[in-house]
Amino acid sequence: MRSSKILAAVLAVSLLGASTPNPGWDRMKSLVGAWKGTAEGHSVSITYALVSNGTTLMETLDGGHDATMVTMYTPDGTAILATHYCSAGNQPRMRAAAPASPKSLDFQFVDVSNVRGSTGEVMQRLVVTFVDADHFRQQWTSRGADGKELTSVFDYARKK
Repeated sequence: MRSSKILAAVLAVSLLGASTPNPGWDRMKSLVGAWKGTAEGHSVSITYALVSNGTTLMETLDGGHDATMVTMYTPDGTAILATHYCSAGNQPRMRAAAPASPKSLDFQFVDVSNVRGSTGEVMQRLVVTFVDADHFRQQWTSRGADGKELTSVFDYARKK
């Protein structure tokens, strides 16, 4: 009898967490599909697909060279976690709190794996701005090997 009460409690908590409203996650899921864009004068393409039974959003960025990168987004209560598999060989994790504005999500650095010391190059921030249903912008801020911050801006339009 006791184990059935524990199972019921675990199930109730799981269902409660799964039903937590997350408008930022809903905005991220609206990106599913293929996009073309530019970054610092270069053409890039990006695709989004829901994976893991719709619980994870996979972003694949292709700049037309051997630096294809993947970022995985997952809801975490009212926040969203992003793990970026960088061409630099490290994996920074960032978190966006529940958005104050439905127009943008601000992912802030949490931690990183496989970085070279405290001065290695690593992504620190990502701001996603939803312009309209067919356009969005990403601003990636990284710490360079010299310790200075560099921000790259990517503008995207949905492929039709």
